[in-house]
Amino acid sequence: MMKRVATIAFYAIGVLAMLYLALYAYVTFTGRDFEPGDPIHIFRKPDAPNYS
Repeated sequence: MMKRVATIAFYAIGVLAMLYLALYAYVTFTGRDFEPGDPIHIFRKPDAPNYS
């Protein structure tokens, strides 16, 4: 059972690595700037206590 789980995990990691390389090749050869969307903004309540 553990051997089967290890084999599946090994193949899953390999598939993820190949998908990453495919995405990298796509971005490189198409010349597009691969940028995510807007950054996450974390807002602090103005009346929150300052613990520092």
